[in-house]
Amino acid sequence: MRRDQSSLTAMGIAMARAIETEKPEGVRICNDPYARRFVPAWMFYVLGFFMKNGYTEWRGPGVNGFLVARDRYIDDTLQALLDEGLQQLVVLGAGFDSRPYRFAGLKKGVKTFEVDHPATQHDKLEKLKAIFGEVPGHVIFVPVDFNTQALASRLLESGYDPALKTLFIWQGVTMYLTPAAVDETLVFVARCSGPGSAIVFDYIYRDLLARARTQSEVRNMRRYRFMTGEDLTFGIAEGAVEAFLKERGFSRVLDVNAADLKQAYFTGPNATRKVAGGYGIATGYI
Repeated sequence: MRRDQSSLTAMGIAMARAIETEKPEGVRICNDPYARRFVPAWMFYVLGFFMKNGYTEWRGPGVNGFLVARDRYIDDTLQALLDEGLQQLVVLGAGFDSRPYRFAGLKKGVKTFEVDHPATQHDKLEKLKAIFGEVPGHVIFVPVDFNTQALASRLLESGYDPALKTLFIWQGVTMYLTPAAVDETLVFVARCSGPGSAIVFDYIYRDLLARARTQSEVRNMRRYRFMTGEDLTFGIAEGAVEAFLKERGFSRVLDVNAADLKQAYFTGPNATRKVAGGYGIATGYI
């Protein structure tokens, strides 16, 4: 992303949550009552028009389905670990993630960090003040550029405790990083978090990146990188994430794909909705 620009990609992800949240209970896949407040009014009405009339689905079939299912899956992962006694949460590349404010369990002694690029984090803080009247005191904000700064030093300086059972949420980030930045983050998580810790992240299949010219959603993201400052650079081969994470110190790995998400969440009135392939969500446990 651009040095002094809040992430347009992060706003787009919040937009997808906001539109999904408008749907009736029992139909919506994810529910984020704060998402609308993170999105500029012009974006909500203009982009919302194209999303609601089916244009964005036509341009990228199933992409929105993957985005909302990804949010739901990570929500479910977080809740499961809270139920098992989670002690610390780190949201990497937090963007306009609202989980620290939506999950009541995070306000009851779970040490919570949001890590993000300084420009996006500054915008996030202003929006939080508008929503809550002040920045919620139970979250520690850590500005960092993953490509140029060391995550380990920035987190440790901010009070991160490597002995605690921790969940790292890394949503919508890995595909924009260098391989070295991905490795550095994963090695830190594996070596510097307590027993029972985990990281959950989504990733793009390497083959999808290689076929970018024929894949409309990837082609569109690259077409607009002059505006976002964000380019797709990193992928993992389909079926290889378990070995990839075990090589970096994780003992157990769960990997879900589009078919898994479709089976888990798109039933009943949502049975006809598509979930784009070419992406996975991995959870690595210490």
